[in-house]
Amino acid sequence: MNIKSCCKRSEIMSACQPINYNNVTPEVFACMKKKLGDAGINVPPGNSGEMQGSGVKAHFEWDGRSNLKIIVTDKPFIVRCGYVLSKITDLVQKCYGNL
Repeated sequence: MNIKSCCKRSEIMSACQPINYNNVTPEVFACMKKKLGDAGINVPPGNSGEMQGSGVKAHFEWDGRSNLKIIVTDKPFIVRCGYVLSKITDLVQKCYGNL
């Protein structure tokens, strides 16, 4: 069996559980978007949308006040959700530290 033909792309990618952040001020949200962009992650303008880069896709929704929800919708199967979410959380914490 040819390894390339064994699996559809959707079968080798996977999603993660949503992660919610509270007390995300406009300054923290702007910082997060800038840091993601600086890291090569395409983040659209606005308070919600699909961001992607480095083989990972995620949907984000920010209520414009303090609540941010991020759902990793697609990632290489070899990368654990915990790893991706820890990187996002590290970024959030760095942005809190910049205020």
